[in-house]
Amino acid sequence: MIRVLIADDQALVRAGFRALLDSAPDITVVAEAGDGREAVRLAAAVRPDVVLMDVRMPVLDGLEATRLILGDPGLAGVRIVILTTFDLDEYIFEALRTGASGFLVKDTEPEDLLQGVRVVARGDALLSPTVTRRLIADYAARPRRPEPSARLNGLTDREREVVALVGAGLSNEEIAQRLVVSPATAKTHVSRAMVKLRVRDRAQLVVLAYETCLVAPGWTD
Repeated sequence: MIRVLIADDQALVRAGFRALLDSAPDITVVAEAGDGREAVRLAAAVRPDVVLMDVRMPVLDGLEATRLILGDPGLAGVRIVILTTFDLDEYIFEALRTGASGFLVKDTEPEDLLQGVRVVARGDALLSPTVTRRLIADYAARPRRPEPSARLNGLTDREREVVALVGAGLSNEEIAQRLVVSPATAKTHVSRAMVKLRVRDRAQLVVLAYETCLVAPGWTD
């Protein structure tokens, strides 16, 4: 059973999400929070598998709440999905850099919400290739000093290539086609790169690919 904490300052939104999530046989809502501070407290108390985190909340916003939850070693298994009214919220980039596993637009289709919770609960990032391409295009246009590429020194040439392809928004299947390998092999390369780079999931891998200049805006080849 996937255990979910809903953090949103609107009671009606929380009620709607709870009704939908509790209707799934493999998902249950274990707690609700009306602000970021309460979300942090409840995350420590109930240790959910997934937190649906609104960004704009009183007392403590969702971004800071995400930092606190993911910075707690005792909550290492908790995955956070950012909830936003718009599909490219101004806070999403920082949330992904902090370690959030992806984001959902609040008016997403019910089945997409359920599937999104399942995807994140099993350890994957909630970033479709299409969304990733849009996300990185906007992210790359923002002025930010690149991190030293020395962080990539532990990667093999093939792993660097794979990280660049992830950064360009390609799925494992597309990476497999590009490299003429099996999807399982492509997934293995991605997983090894994530372990070496110490990133939680694919979302952070995308951000890192741009921050280290491994891939540049507009890169497709």
